[in-house]
Amino acid sequence: MRDIFAIARDRHSSRVSFDRKRCVSEQVLLRILEAARWAPTAHNMQNFEIILIDDKAALAAVGSIRTVPSETFIRENYAQLSFSEDELLLKKTGLLASMFPTSWRIPNAKQEDVTDLQHSFLGSSLQDCPTLLIVIYDTRKRAPASAEDTLGIMSLGCVMENMWLAAETLKIGMQVLSVFGGREVEDHLHRILGIPDYMKIAFACRLGYPAADGKYLRVRRHVREFTHHNRYGNYGLR
Repeated sequence: MRDIFAIARDRHSSRVSFDRKRCVSEQVLLRILEAARWAPTAHNMQNFEIILIDDKAALAAVGSIRTVPSETFIRENYAQLSFSEDELLLKKTGLLASMFPTSWRIPNAKQEDVTDLQHSFLGSSLQDCPTLLIVIYDTRKRAPASAEDTLGIMSLGCVMENMWLAAETLKIGMQVLSVFGGREVEDHLHRILGIPDYMKIAFACRLGYPAADGKYLRVRRHVREFTHHNRYGNYGLR
């Protein structure tokens, strides 16, 4: 078995289609959910619930929700893009523009520019998805003295990371879909899935066996580029 460092390094977002003929077994799902169970949460609040969707009709209902990326998303996403591998290797942060639809690569794009994704983003994301997990959090639970419940939000990130590392270990593809946190999509999900008003969508992730390799150029800063020794500005460990 790979060690935790190799698993963390190899973990990536599976943006490819999943194999329609291979469902994620209950045993595998239980292991991923068990990893979520043991995620650290502030004051052991366990401020989350997980909705597992694998019914084709339910997936179709969720995929039918009409949505389109906001102008803010497109603008801020554009700022993170590199337009060549050389540029990405030099920046060491962000993603290649070629991984996204054409309309996401337009600086200062307007809503009307997003014609290639109009009303189709969720549907295309879930078309080949055998399993969807939606993580919701209980707004009635707050980490004590945590401004804007920062520690509670961090806890949800720990849940995500545990699930992702478990999925990588089990050779399951996972992609987090942040669009589920949008207000319009969330309102629809509350109605479709019967989610109580006090529960909010944290994130959703599609799970499956990748139908293609789906590997892409991934970059990271070197440790010495983000580590400050004893004082800000003293880069490196020594």
